[in-house]
Order: sequence, then structure tokens, then C-alpha cells
Amino acid sequence: MNRQRVSSHSPWESVVGYSRAIRAGGHVFVAGTTAVDASGKLVCVGDAYGQTRRILQIIEQALHAAGATMEEVVRTRIYVVNIARDAEAVGRAHGDVFRDIRPASSLVEVSQLMEPEMLVEIEVHAVATA
Repeated sequence: MNRQRVSSHSPWESVVGYSRAIRAGGHVFVAGTTAVDASGKLVCVGDAYGQTRRILQIIEQALHAAGATMEEVVRTRIYVVNIARDAEAVGRAHGDVFRDIRPASSLVEVSQLMEPEMLVEIEVHAVATA
């Protein structure tokens, strides 16, 4: 099977041994993604909706680099550090993008993410038709 790597050029990729996304055949897997800018600095601190929107922009860029689109996403996994506080905002931002696509989705609370200010992390699986 042909395997294509998509890099975010993060220094963590070589240290940890991962890729932003992998395309294997028609399947595209985007790794857990947080709301960082091009320099790797967290954006939208304290704003779960804003972090989710930024994450989905990064995911869309990774999908495009792998030859897929948001419309081809079949599964999302969303991790939040405070589900009681942030579920509505995260769900609203997810719905802004996926309202008509409706992938299978999970929303799970975790004890923490890589940085204390990170509120949300999302990974996706898409099945590319091209």
C-alpha cells in the first residue's frame, strides 16, 4: 500500500516519531491537533470555541495536503479538559464545519493536554475519493 506523510514541520514530529497526517490508500488520518499558530504558539487562550475553529483550519490544511477534503471526513475524535464547561462551545464550532457532513464523532474529557492552556485536541479520519 502506498503511504504518504504530511508534515507540519513541528520539531516534535522527529522527536516523538509522528506525522501531522498519513494517507494510506484512500484513508487519511490526521493526528491529534491543537490550536497553534505557524510558530507553534497556542492561540485563542481561554476560548474553547476559538481553539476548535483553529484546530479545524489546521486539519483542513493537512487533509488538503493529503489530497482529501473536510467533506470526506468520516470520523472525528474530540478531547476536552472540561466537558461540562466547554462541550457546548466545542460542539457549536464542530457543527459550523460538519453540520451537513455529519461524521461519526466522540467527545471525551481527558485530565490534561500537552499545555495547561490547551482546552481541545481533535483527530480525524477521512476516506478520500480521489
